[in-house]
Amino acid sequence: MKLFPLPRNHRLIITTLISLCLILFSWLNSPLHSTPTNPQTELFNQVWQTVNDNFYDPNFNGVNWQTIKDDYEPKIRQTQSREAAATLINQMLSELNTSHTHLYIPNQPAYYQVLGIFAPRNRDLRQELKPFFPNGKIEYSGIGIVTKTIDTQTFISAILEGSPAAEAGLKVGDRILSVDNRPFQAIESFADQAGTPVPILIQRSPNPNSQQEITVTPKLLDTTTMYLDAMDASTEIIEQQGKKIGYIHIWSYASDDYQEQLEEELIYGRLKQADTLVVDLRDGWGGSPLTALNIYTAPNLSLTTIFRDGTKYTHYAGWHKPVVMIVNGGSRSAKEILAYGFQQFNIGPVIGTPTPGAVVAGRPFLMSDGSLLYVAVADVYVNGDERLEGKGVTPDILVPFSPEYAQGADPQKERALEVALAAVQE
Repeated sequence: MKLFPLPRNHRLIITTLISLCLILFSWLNSPLHSTPTNPQTELFNQVWQTVNDNFYDPNFNGVNWQTIKDDYEPKIRQTQSREAAATLINQMLSELNTSHTHLYIPNQPAYYQVLGIFAPRNRDLRQELKPFFPNGKIEYSGIGIVTKTIDTQTFISAILEGSPAAEAGLKVGDRILSVDNRPFQAIESFADQAGTPVPILIQRSPNPNSQQEITVTPKLLDTTTMYLDAMDASTEIIEQQGKKIGYIHIWSYASDDYQEQLEEELIYGRLKQADTLVVDLRDGWGGSPLTALNIYTAPNLSLTTIFRDGTKYTHYAGWHKPVVMIVNGGSRSAKEILAYGFQQFNIGPVIGTPTPGAVVAGRPFLMSDGSLLYVAVADVYVNGDERLEGKGVTPDILVPFSPEYAQGADPQKERALEVALAAVQE
């Protein structure tokens, strides 16, 4: 058979095509490009590496951290959303059996709350947050509730004083059935609804006939101030049997502002004339300064001012009247240290349920997709050798409380008021 040579330009074209095919084949089969990294895997790798570099214990609390990665990485590749990946990543983080180690994403109120605690004190974090919060405000549209899932059912376990939920008449113990005829989602149910009335279907008792619709108007909750606002709204004088019982709910202790507000109320404000005091540390966040107990233990120095007309005012630098503290499983971190100090220095009885034993130091790390990783970066000991992590504080007076269908009842607060009243009547 006679062969006919191809024209030179045709041979050049074929040679070029073969070369391009070889390059493409090599590129597709290279380790770098054969399995493109999806966003979930990128998040997983960043979380794992951040923990690897910053976790307080180089031995990872007895866990083989590399083996953990090898176990979870294939599962992460199967996830199809950030929500699914976050659930799996938090399962991985729970293997460390340490508090203050969790991944938060923007579909959770805690994501905004933790940012609201740390951003004001961290310039670098504020810079990193600019692409995700362009207006510089860390806020979300909500109604000011804490919820608890019990047997797949969602119950309101706490309500911020002065919040839209409180104003609308929602109660602790209400079971949330739906929001605007859709399943309840902590963030999504109220997203973009600030200022717009939203119907919430609740059930107030085990009897289905107790179902009712309550209209709530969400508002933008600024997480740098929302707990101070709730603390202010909670402050009251409760008169019983001729005595004045002061009450204040300290939702967070994440800056000196909370202690300053407490001292302002005790020395100059609404609680000054109280005969006895109830300090509620349930739920919210920790972070209290070491000086927080000083107001109860400092010498009782007084300052008297006398004006021209003879009006006289006397202020005391400390609080030396009876005081009672309330804690529960949501009183975490430095709030547990305060409860421990109350007991150690015999300041007053602690009432409620045991604290969770979440007493290490945490630091937030912003992931590239905007997710927030909270990592335990330091261990914590009280008085040199007392470690509360995993142990917590057991109250002097145990008062169990489960929120299901509580209909607004608060047995822990009621018991604290009784104890505070009895102390001032002795």
